[in-house]
Parts: sequence; C-alpha cells; structure tokens
Amino acid sequence: MAVDPALLDWMLDSDPALRWQVERDVAGEPPEVWEATRARVAIEGFGARLLALQEPDGQWAGGAYFPKDFDFNGPEAADDAGQPYTATTWSLNALRDWGLDAAALTGTAELLDANSRWEYEDLPYWGGEVDCCINAFTLANGVWLGADVTGIARWFLDHQMADGGWNCEWVEGSRRSSFHSTINALKGLLYYEAVTGGSSELHAARRIGEEYLLKRQLLYTRSTGEFVGPWVTRFVYPFRWFYSALNAADYFRAAALHDGGGPDPRLAAAIEVVRSGREADGTWLQERRHPGRVWFEVDAAPGEPSKWLTFHGTRVLEWWDSAVPSSARWGD
Repeated sequence: MAVDPALLDWMLDSDPALRWQVERDVAGEPPEVWEATRARVAIEGFGARLLALQEPDGQWAGGAYFPKDFDFNGPEAADDAGQPYTATTWSLNALRDWGLDAAALTGTAELLDANSRWEYEDLPYWGGEVDCCINAFTLANGVWLGADVTGIARWFLDHQMADGGWNCEWVEGSRRSSFHSTINALKGLLYYEAVTGGSSELHAARRIGEEYLLKRQLLYTRSTGEFVGPWVTRFVYPFRWFYSALNAADYFRAAALHDGGGPDPRLAAAIEVVRSGREADGTWLQERRHPGRVWFEVDAAPGEPSKWLTFHGTRVLEWWDSAVPSSARWGD
C-alpha cells in the first residue's frame, strides 16, 4: 500500500514522539534519521512536558495508579467519569510508548521502589497488585526502567484463565477471559520478552493468550458470533486500557515481527474493520476521548483526523497488505 506523499507529510509534521515512529515504520527512513528524532522526545514536545511533571519522589500526581487527591467516593469516581490518567503508571506508559530513552528517567525505578505504593492494600510498586492490566503495564515499565519485575512475570503464569486469556475481574470470581485484560497482558508480556528474552513458559503463555483472541478473530464472541462489544470498532488514541480491533491488530503486527512470522489469516476480519475506518483521504478520525483527567491532550478532538490513529492504521495495513495477496484478503 503506497502512502500518499501529502498524507505522509501530514503525519511527519508532528511531535517527536510520533514523528520518529512515522519515519521508521511508514517512511522507511534509515536509523540515523529516526534515532535522531527519537532522541528529541526527552527535550521537547510531549515527552519533555511530561518529564517536567515528575515529582522529586519519582511519582506523578502523587500516586501509583490514581492521583493522590483522587476521591474514591466523589463525583470523579462515578462510572461515567473515567479513569484519571495523570498518576505514575499512566505517565510511564505514555513515555515508554513515545519511545523515551530510559536514561532520561535514571533513578526513577529506585525512587518508586522507595516511595510508591499501590492504592490496593498499599502493596509495593514493583511487586504489582491484583489487576491484570495494572500488572501488565508495570511489567513493561519495570523492565524498561531496569526494575526487578520477575515476580510480576510469574504472576501471569499463575493467573492465566482456562480459556487462554486473562481477566482483571478474576479477584471478583470471574472465570472467563476479557478482551481488554488479555490484550494488555499480551502487550506487557511481549515487551518483557523483547527486552529480556523471556522464558519458554512465558512465551507459551503469550501464544496461548494470542490464540484466545485469534479463535474469536479479534472481534467476536464464540457463543453468539456477534461483536464482543461496541468498543471493538471504536478507534481512540491514546489506547489507554481499552480494546479495539486497531489496538489488537497493531499488537499482532508487533508480535509477528518479534517472532519472525507472517500475519495469521484469522486476523483478516479485524484488518477489514481497520480498513473500513479509513477515510477517503487516508486518515482515521478520532472517535471520542476516553473520559478522565489528563495532563494535556496529545491528539485530535473527536470527529477530527487523528495523526496517531492514522499512523497505527497505516502501519497495520501496510504490514498486512505487503504479506497477504489481494486474492486472499477478506471478501475477495
């Protein structure tokens, strides 16, 4: 899929956090180009702004997953209010996703070990807690920053469901996997494996988790064959903890590249959901904003073309279309 030069220029005219990824994965620039842009994440734009908000104790907003001033009994805790996205874990997620060099956070792992505790039972930060998504984020952030998170890695082996995935509600008695929890667990495990080499047990667990989604073509329930939820076709950046066909397809691209394989044919329906979201001009629109407190906005308003979604969508389709003959694509 050739990218229109005007569309590529539009994506490149962006913050270094996005621009370096466009240079590497869409424009095909040599490493000396995108690495130079990536180095700017620490000193300008979104990355520099978020780094400047880190507190002396290593945290952001005074909390591990929630801001220190979050009122668990107040209006912000209502179901429709959304998760605040200013605390430490969310800030680390963003900086890691933007490609910040961990050297810019030298000492942070030690500071969090000393000063940060989970809001759940005051557990130590690098030990994780009981939520699959939180533990997945912490697994990736920990190995990125050089913390010892081997205990969290083992936790995923002990908490994989019989059907192959994971569910944050296991602690409430759930025995069926969740699309949301599973994609976040897989992303954490893949990041950990890419950095450390992982283990045969963790690799097997990741592949079993992938099968949970692939058996459902990334979209459907096995019982009814219907979309698992309206969010599966709703494209929003930042992804946060939410599942979507685009978020999942982007993960499977990364996993295939890591494993040295090609696209699984069972991705075909999800790929076409991604393709159907593309506008005539080659962009994808921001469909909404996940409600909740943020430090600052990093993408387009709802209804407007999103550079981040357009990057992810373009990257996924280029990967798929370059590997899958047109005659074998969905609906052909």
